Amino acid sequence: MTQMNRKSFFAGILATSCFIATSMLMPSVGNAKTDPQVDKAMVVLKAETAKLGAPKAEGTDKTADKTTPGLYFGTTKVNNNFEVVDKVKAEAGGTATLFVKSGDEYVRVSTNVPGKVDGRAIGTILDPKGKVIALINQGKPFYGEVDILGKMYMTGYEPIKDGSGNVIGIWYVGYPE
Repeated sequence: MTQMNRKSFFAGILATSCFIATSMLMPSVGNAKTDPQVDKAMVVLKAETAKLGAPKAEGTDKTADKTTPGLYFGTTKVNNNFEVVDKVKAEAGGTATLFVKSGDEYVRVSTNVPGKVDGRAIGTILDPKGKVIALINQGKPFYGEVDILGKMYMTGYEPIKDGSGNVIGIWYVGYPE
């Protein structure tokens, strides 16, 4: 390879990497109905997890009464760790959750959605019959209204993918209506 070809090759790799990183941090629109608050909160959630490192599911952990895979960003396990979701709430308001894929279910392993375990809906699952799960399982985002544990929210859900492109979890943000 000549010196010029190497420079062009590396410039192309750098440009592609920047595009991929930008597309991962920007909210995607799965539905026509989006909300600027939801978009802002999703950017904050994805940026906070990106600071920690690449996502992966590894090992197992106890979340409420469920045993689930451990969801990591870099070396930080987020199961039962509420730092990121609470930071999103502090910066953008609303609610935030990190789900991990456990078999065919998506389990809330880090959340500030109100619930019964220390005031959080930790260990609860994404509605397996809801409109979100079909898109997430296809690797696509969902933005729109959703009933979460009996209350309507304006939401955004985006799949968390590992280095191989497998869906291992979900980034979620939402605001009660």
